[in-house]
Amino acid sequence: MAALVPKFREEQVPLLESFIAHQFEASGRKGIVLGLSGGVDSALVARLCADAVGPKKVLGLGLPDGDGGRDLEDARGFAKGLGIGFRVVDIAPFVAALEKGLRPGRGDRVARGNLRARTRMVVWYFVANSEDRVVVGTGNKSELLTGYLTKFGDGGADFLPIGDLYKTQVRAMARHLGLPEAIVEKVPTAGLWPGQTDEGELGITYDELDRILVGIELQMEPEAIAEKAKVPADQVRRVEALVAASVHKRKMPLIPKVGVRTIGLDWRE
Repeated sequence: MAALVPKFREEQVPLLESFIAHQFEASGRKGIVLGLSGGVDSALVARLCADAVGPKKVLGLGLPDGDGGRDLEDARGFAKGLGIGFRVVDIAPFVAALEKGLRPGRGDRVARGNLRARTRMVVWYFVANSEDRVVVGTGNKSELLTGYLTKFGDGGADFLPIGDLYKTQVRAMARHLGLPEAIVEKVPTAGLWPGQTDEGELGITYDELDRILVGIELQMEPEAIAEKAKVPADQVRRVEALVAASVHKRKMPLIPKVGVRTIGLDWRE
């Protein structure tokens, strides 16, 4: 069996653009809004949206918690080069007001980080509702499978164009489309607290993670995944545990069956 490396294929680009165009038309909305963080995931989605429906219909939102620094400037520069709209909303006052009312413990870093992610989601949907736009998410398959997203935060969107692309495939597609190397190679972060990084929180590089996830997708045994992915077996088991524990983030809220056809079970849309 070949090495467990997710492959990018050029034909995936028009497939995703066609998906975006179809979903946008089906929504009946006048425009698209997405969070533009300065990272590769959101930059790629912005590019795909601009190519699919035209840059004039796409709005990127920079939502820093404070001044935003280099990431905000990267997002602004990328949006300008792409020809899409760009708007900055500092979420710090909103978060401060919520924290004042909720009084989270100073050590509760995850809860406070999730509060920031959910605040951003609130802004996306306020803009979408106010301006007749559809919210396009920027989550990738690596994040979705490991639960590395905030429920009703960055996981809140109307559709996810790159949700079936692993992070390594996202980078490859971004390079293929000529996105700035500084964005493609930037250390991934959700911007939940100072110094936070994806790989630091996950405890594994995306290259290793994606090889393990491909093995899980192929329903291979853990020992076989470890051998083919060239990673320790305990890493495989840890990733399997992450996938199993995050099922709830990939599903609608569970509904007990009492009717003939039940949403989320046997009601087919």
